[in-house]
Amino acid sequence: MSKNVIIGCDHGGLALKETLKPFIEKMGWSVTDLGTHTTDSCDYPLIAKAVCDAVLKDEGSLGILICGTGLGMSMTANRIPGIRAAVCTNEYMARMARAHNDANVLCLGERTTGPGLAQEITQVYLSAEFEGGRHLRRINLIEN
Repeated sequence: MSKNVIIGCDHGGLALKETLKPFIEKMGWSVTDLGTHTTDSCDYPLIAKAVCDAVLKDEGSLGILICGTGLGMSMTANRIPGIRAAVCTNEYMARMARAHNDANVLCLGERTTGPGLAQEITQVYLSAEFEGGRHLRRINLIEN
């Protein structure tokens, strides 16, 4: 299984993305950064689509999308078949997003989640595993 995190942000999530990248690498994951790389205004749907396409192509990888609130990124990501994106504001949500919903993209908001909490959410998200069973049946209902 891939241990690759594909990460992207808009201008509102750049600082948090840069904080999370070395943290994720210390956890033993490789990081593929698809931008943005400046604070110049940009369109979050383009970044979300690029990250989601990369997640779908790299089996077993997970994505992280960051904007001001995480909401715009999640709305865009969840329009892409095969993506299950979850905005998580605490560790429990991150654990359940993976364990019960098999979320393959974590969405965070730089303006709503501090860096310490974002690291804790990311750690839980990347460590949790999908439980399958009855949850797989429900995932299949989403996808069909």
